[in-house]
Amino acid sequence: MLTTLRTLTCVTRSLVVKATSGADRPEAANQAFTVAAAAVAAGADVSLWLTGESAWFALPGRADELVLEHATPLSDLLAVVLVEGRVTVCSQCALRRGITADAVIPGVRVAGAPVFVEEALAEGAQALVY
Repeated sequence: MLTTLRTLTCVTRSLVVKATSGADRPEAANQAFTVAAAAVAAGADVSLWLTGESAWFALPGRADELVLEHATPLSDLLAVVLVEGRVTVCSQCALRRGITADAVIPGVRVAGAPVFVEEALAEGAQALVY
C-alpha cells in the first residue's frame, strides 16, 4: 500500500495527526498511524502526535502489541513516520503515565500543547484527530 502512494504528488501542505486511542480502540489507533504513514509516503510534511492512550506507543515494543487483522502492523507504520516525519508524545499524557523523555523510542520527542498549536495553526497545515 505505502509503496503505491510514493508515486502520488503532494502539495506542500503539512499534516498534523493527533492519535488519541491505544489498545482501547485499535481501529482508531491504526487509522491514525495509517493516515500519517500514507501522507509521509505521498511526500507531505507529517507530524504525528501521540496523546491519551496512544502515548504508550512511544515506548519501545509497545506498537508491536497492537495487532489488527487486515492492517499494516502499527510498528511498521510508526517506522515510516519516524524516518521522514515527526512523532511527538504529549508531555501531560506522558507525565500521567510515567513515561519519561529518556524512555521513548529514539526520534520521538516529548512536547506540550504550545508546540501542537503552533504546528496545527501553521499556514497550509491540516490537522486531523483520531
